Amino acid sequence: MSSQRSTSSNKITDDELNALILRLQTLLPQLDQSRHGRVSAAKVLNEICSYIRRLQNEVDGLSGRLSQCLDSMDLTGFDAEIVRDLLQQ
Repeated sequence: MSSQRSTSSNKITDDELNALILRLQTLLPQLDQSRHGRVSAAKVLNEICSYIRRLQNEVDGLSGRLSQCLDSMDLTGFDAEIVRDLLQQ
């Protein structure tokens, strides 16, 4: 019985869900509420997923380009360690 109480207390309310969707919507300029009015939650979530995929592809592309640049450079062990430290920040 206590597990039922803990799961029900973790449920998100409709108001909380709506607030989260509106916050996500503000991250996407193409779904700016002031221009388009109310946008469905499904559309917001779909656009957010697409946006995240685009960002991931961009990160992958930039990582590949950075690897190529680093491979073409003649770095000493110390220089390579400095570059790694900078990239991890």
